[in-house]
Amino acid sequence: MLRNGTAHQWIHRLMKELKTDIACFRLGNSHVIAVSSPEIAREFLKKHDAIFASRPETKATCIVSKAYLTTALGQGGEQWKKMRRILVSQVLSQSKMRRLLDMRNQEADNLVRFLYNQCSKSFEGDDVVVRTAAQHYPANAMRRMMFGRRYFGKGREDGGPGFEEEEYVSSLFTMLLHIYAFSVSDYFPWLQSLDLDGHQKTVCDAVKVVDKYHDPIITDRIQEWRGGKKTQPEDLLDVLISLKDSNGNPLLSKDEIRAQVMEIFLATVDNPYNAAEWALSEMINQPNLIEKAVEELDRVVGKDRLLQESDIPHLPYVVACAREALRLHPVAPFNLPHVSSADCTVAGYFIPKGSTVLLSRLGLGRNPAVWDDPLRFHPERHLPEGHVDLAETELRFISFTRGRRGCVGAGLGSNLTVMLLGRLLQGFTWSIPVGVEKIDLCADAGSLFKATPLFAHAKPRLNPSVYKSLL
Repeated sequence: MLRNGTAHQWIHRLMKELKTDIACFRLGNSHVIAVSSPEIAREFLKKHDAIFASRPETKATCIVSKAYLTTALGQGGEQWKKMRRILVSQVLSQSKMRRLLDMRNQEADNLVRFLYNQCSKSFEGDDVVVRTAAQHYPANAMRRMMFGRRYFGKGREDGGPGFEEEEYVSSLFTMLLHIYAFSVSDYFPWLQSLDLDGHQKTVCDAVKVVDKYHDPIITDRIQEWRGGKKTQPEDLLDVLISLKDSNGNPLLSKDEIRAQVMEIFLATVDNPYNAAEWALSEMINQPNLIEKAVEELDRVVGKDRLLQESDIPHLPYVVACAREALRLHPVAPFNLPHVSSADCTVAGYFIPKGSTVLLSRLGLGRNPAVWDDPLRFHPERHLPEGHVDLAETELRFISFTRGRRGCVGAGLGSNLTVMLLGRLLQGFTWSIPVGVEKIDLCADAGSLFKATPLFAHAKPRLNPSVYKSLL
């Protein structure tokens, strides 16, 4: 593991050499099973969903989840059931999301405002770094819904992130890159004290940064509720704090709140930004795709107002562009792992108890037996299916997976992703910067994020009154 470097590369290379859609790798005392076939993936998460409803124990996930107090990283059992029930019924319910729509709209407007401020210095627009806006939009939206604020510090007058927000988001992505990375000490526990690959220290440092920003807000808010200064929930943090058990006592401990708040942010920030940056990069290299998306946006929304979440069901082509980005450019090589709680047979293969199962986002989304010309960015392939969201229940690629461990915030994730891409396409005319032949489409070897931030020419294209209303 130390010699071969990035684990997903040698796992996928060996699967390709073996010409197989399922392979078992023995790492220490663990069986790690990688899957790139939708049929086999569905058998794991549909037919045998109950057996594969747990997560593996790793040092990183233990640190991030405050010893498995959360939902996505929880290992199953009563604590996981409790937290999942709270998310589904109280935090991410449709009624809560409708109540917080204005907060999301504020950040979608700020996205356009920030980019407009970057490119409106000249009549012909300007070159901008799209990643800055795209990466902070979902974090801003969730910060607004969770804490009722955009900034931890003073922020920037142009709507961009301040130092505090940049440090914060950077730490979230550091955690995401290490949560289920292949760490030697996870497979050889007697090496944990040595931290040979440095994962434990890296994750601990990132958690300290996020806690530095979260903890004062959470502590003050708990005191406000206990002191009677707050009696009605205004944001999601209020919801978590105000929950009561059958005896009228707080349902969640402070550590449960801290851990779940962090996990919600981790689940929010990466997919929307990654899909939007990759989709726009591919589309700028194929201007005809932008023309089709913009024609649809102009027909449905027009140029005198900004795209709203209520418009999304009427934008199948924009949704198809986002789906294609999720298929071709997944946010990570593998889905969150599943662990078998008993011996079983799947697709004719014996799977021992305790095996870790990894659904390959790369293998599923680029499987030539499923997708024609799989390495081509071709949104039209999704149109006959008539999708109005990003869910992919047949696991031909991974968006929000399915089953007991499926993402409970799929609706919110779909809206954030499509709103981000849609606002970018509606608000600005995009082109390759002068002196650049084409947008580079190389992925980072380890993370699969675009290796270099998208740098593109943006020019405002809506009625000037729309931008003025945001300033």
